[in-house]
Amino acid sequence: MQLLSIGSSRLSILCVGLFFAVSAPTLAADTSPLSIQQLGERLYFDTNLSLNRTQSCASCHSPATGFADPQDNGVDGAVSLGDDGKSLGDRNAPTASYAAHTPLFGQTAEGVYRGGQFLDGREADLKGQAGGPPLNPIEMGMPNKQAVVERLQENPLYVESFKTLFGDQVFASADQAYASMTESIAAFEKTDFFSPFDSKYDRYLRGEYQPNQQEELGMTLFFSQQFTNCNQCHQLKKRAMAEGETFSNYEYHNIGVPTNVALREVNGVALDHQDLGLFQHPEVNDPAQKGRFKVPTLRNVAVTGPYMHNGIFQDLRTVVLFYNKYNSNSARRQINPETSAGWAAPEVEQNLSLKELESGPALDDRRIDALVAFMEMLTDQRYEALLNQ
Repeated sequence: MQLLSIGSSRLSILCVGLFFAVSAPTLAADTSPLSIQQLGERLYFDTNLSLNRTQSCASCHSPATGFADPQDNGVDGAVSLGDDGKSLGDRNAPTASYAAHTPLFGQTAEGVYRGGQFLDGREADLKGQAGGPPLNPIEMGMPNKQAVVERLQENPLYVESFKTLFGDQVFASADQAYASMTESIAAFEKTDFFSPFDSKYDRYLRGEYQPNQQEELGMTLFFSQQFTNCNQCHQLKKRAMAEGETFSNYEYHNIGVPTNVALREVNGVALDHQDLGLFQHPEVNDPAQKGRFKVPTLRNVAVTGPYMHNGIFQDLRTVVLFYNKYNSNSARRQINPETSAGWAAPEVEQNLSLKELESGPALDDRRIDALVAFMEMLTDQRYEALLNQ
């Protein structure tokens, strides 16, 4: 995900600087054994777990930029570049911040799909998610689990730590060793480093921050069932404005996002290909789920653009305008400000969540800007400087 419109080399320098400026964890000294969180931390930043030793989890989920991909990759940051230096995916890399709070994949009592990792929920939990990229040919590119385990065994500290944590026979089975690796990465992702809950919003709830007038209006609008109903999808807890809110109900919706034509012209995916989202989950065969994607957290949303499952929108305000088009008859509101043309047709036209999308009145510029201001309040304290970039 691209944040800044600057050269890639300059961005890399910036990210390295920011990494050390935002209270990044300090890698444990070369003593053994490591705790499971310390082991997971080292694995998260280890480029040796990719085929060409160029890419780690942190490459696409950088702690310097809200755990999103800070690189342009030749596609305005819409998707990530693989370890081979040429492969480009078709989906935007979501932030890993607060991912540990995502419910396990499943269905509610009403039969609504909810939770899971990745945009289509295809992995139930963080361990499953951590195991995906190393073996994905267009991501980290390792051929199989055994190859990954052999890379792990190159590091004596890993070997001793794995044996201490998971038993002396942990490397007897590639499946067992690989599962232990993913469990360790998941343990690191469950630490407060990924989920500090220290944004202006959190500080406001604790009486440590006073919102300005614009932020106050945005907060009121966000939680209002009369004016926006944003929290219908972007609220997990039953009570509005509760501490520990992650701003997603983790359900799945098709909101009519257009095809990212510019991306498809670069990554080679056919322009008429439809990304069916949840319907591509191996356990889902209901055609009513075609085109639905998991509602993302709004934590750090202001610094983890571009937006939508395919990275088609660069600006957070554009996202709000996109939602607003469903409730406005104004000709001006039917224009995408990033293209100066009308909003393109949905990539998947069936199963649109019109009940939710058409649930409020049209918003004027003041209220749109207020909603953006409120979402900026959801930025972790260490990333607040990025809001001014």
